[in-house]
Amino acid sequence: MRKVLYILHKILYLLMFCTMFAEHVDAAQISDMRIGHTTNNIRLVFDSDSGFDYKVFLLNNPKRLVVDTKNVKIKSSIEKIKDAGGLISDIRLGNVGVSGTRVVFDLTYPVAIKKVFMLPPQSNFSWRFVVDLMPVSNKEFASKIGNDHAFNNDAYDSATTPKASHSAKKNSQTVALSKKIIVLDPGHGGVDPGAIGVSGVYEKKITLAMAKELKEELDKTGKYKVYLTRNRDVFIPLRERVRIARRYDADLFLSIHADSAANKRATGLSVYTLSEKASDREAAALAEKENKADIVAGLDFAEHSKEVSDVLLNLAQRETLNRSSEFATFMVNEMRKSIHTLDNTHRFAGFAVLKAPDVPSVLLELGYLSNRTEERQLQQKSYRQKLAKSARLAIDKYFSNMKHGSVF
Repeated sequence: MRKVLYILHKILYLLMFCTMFAEHVDAAQISDMRIGHTTNNIRLVFDSDSGFDYKVFLLNNPKRLVVDTKNVKIKSSIEKIKDAGGLISDIRLGNVGVSGTRVVFDLTYPVAIKKVFMLPPQSNFSWRFVVDLMPVSNKEFASKIGNDHAFNNDAYDSATTPKASHSAKKNSQTVALSKKIIVLDPGHGGVDPGAIGVSGVYEKKITLAMAKELKEELDKTGKYKVYLTRNRDVFIPLRERVRIARRYDADLFLSIHADSAANKRATGLSVYTLSEKASDREAAALAEKENKADIVAGLDFAEHSKEVSDVLLNLAQRETLNRSSEFATFMVNEMRKSIHTLDNTHRFAGFAVLKAPDVPSVLLELGYLSNRTEERQLQQKSYRQKLAKSARLAIDKYFSNMKHGSVF
């Protein structure tokens, strides 16, 4: 009997050792964290050596953001990280459940959780766990606290914390399966006709027809939620177009225009991204002309253009500008396959509509209405459909690539 007990004791010891060893081997390690701020977004990025299960929620009295992890080791140095943006006043680590680690962030003002997601290794980055927050009112914050509003992956569970409720799971699935939001901006409109073609067609009519064509092409994929800054012939100030994109929390903003030139032989599509220094004189002149559209109908939204543009450019985060250029590259590559493009197709100028600090933004010049052939093509539905298909392919590739792209 004693021998049997001895053997059982050894077996139990081995099982405990194996369990401890397995937990040690499988445990993810969070080595660092970064906090970034834009005008309407706060992003927390955790660097990890592998993926892990998580649950993120808000608590009140005092205001706190809680990140629960399962089988994760977190370096204590994270507690010493300072938030230059002023949202997080303190960071604390603790235990939760049998194998969980909790990170508690004390908040100085109310926020809501926008998105929570895990990015697999890519380029020079290992795994990254991302939490996006946005400032809200105290009333809205109070409506988002607790387990019922938690964001978690379906695998998360703990011996000492409640399982995610039905609404929390639904919330998590919504985050995982949410469609990308695209805002299409048909240039000009209302009392601002834009460029006038050789036959008298208005740019505002071409851009609206193109935007509707592209929306239809994108809607067919089922992958995107597409909004237009205008769906009829109305005037919208340039900076209001930017505000529309930000109100929709857009993942991508595409402003659609058509050009004109004194040289009637000028032809070709071009793509612009933001820069206060234009890539050439033509780009600078075009940006100046487009930005002056705000003065139409007596609405001078550009009266502080120099100061405002400087502030907005400073606010424009590196990641947003990189994303804009990345999308422009996909757009140029796709358009070149079937459409005549300008030399040096990707250009840079200080367009007001490209100045959303946290929305990747590109301006597409479809071609020259001052050229009789391109004006005729842009009035043809079949030609606009060809443009829309190429743009959709570029958008597909951009978002597919973004799944593996960098966050700061």
